[in-house]
Amino acid sequence: MQRAGLSESTIRGAYTTLHKVLTSAAKKQMLRRNWAAEVERPTVTAHEATSLDAVQLQALLKAAEASGSRYALLFQLLALTGLRRGEALALRWESIRPDGKPVIRVSGTLARIDGVLVVTQPKTSNSRRDLFITKPIDAVLRALKQRQRKEQLKAGSLWTSTGYVFTTETGQPCDPRNALRALHSAATKAGLSGVGLHTLRHTAATLMLGAGVPILTVSGQLGHYSVSITGDVYGHVSDEASASAMGALAKAVAGSQR
Repeated sequence: MQRAGLSESTIRGAYTTLHKVLTSAAKKQMLRRNWAAEVERPTVTAHEATSLDAVQLQALLKAAEASGSRYALLFQLLALTGLRRGEALALRWESIRPDGKPVIRVSGTLARIDGVLVVTQPKTSNSRRDLFITKPIDAVLRALKQRQRKEQLKAGSLWTSTGYVFTTETGQPCDPRNALRALHSAATKAGLSGVGLHTLRHTAATLMLGAGVPILTVSGQLGHYSVSITGDVYGHVSDEASASAMGALAKAVAGSQR
């Protein structure tokens, strides 16, 4: 797998899966031993994810809105949920508040395969998840619904009812490439560089961790395969968080000495 140029995380994921399979087989006495246990677990080099701070994020979102980009609402939703771009673009209205629950149900990814936009299965079972609808998220969804109604009336017979939350002016699913181009344009106007759609996901995760949300919860919100992946990507502790942690530890130790 290394010779094929696959990523470290992919290799470790394959190892973890194989280890579980062989462990099960050994327990059932289908094998004498789990030979994967004799192999050292592949390491993953920590790479800090690129993210924006709160001020930069607001500048980016305002630039997108001021430009009149139809993808401004997509950018807001990505920042408010931590969704992958394909997950957001694959959302259908039936995924919003299913069974009356105040959640967004994530169950697929929109991707271009052989020139055609299709919804594929999630990367892992953890990618299937429900995200609670907050007031800001609700406002974005309402704006999308209102815009879609207006565009449907304007398009008339040209409108195609696909059920997607994010659509073109005629109801077709949105191409992720167009969303990326719109984001680059907004980032340039906001004076930001090196910003991609995944940056909004990284920003959401970083802001959640910075606000004190437990990493296990953040991992679940992001739909990561395991919390270790979240730790690898977002393992850096900010100076503010470090100071807060040390302050809390000092109080706890002082309290135990009374």
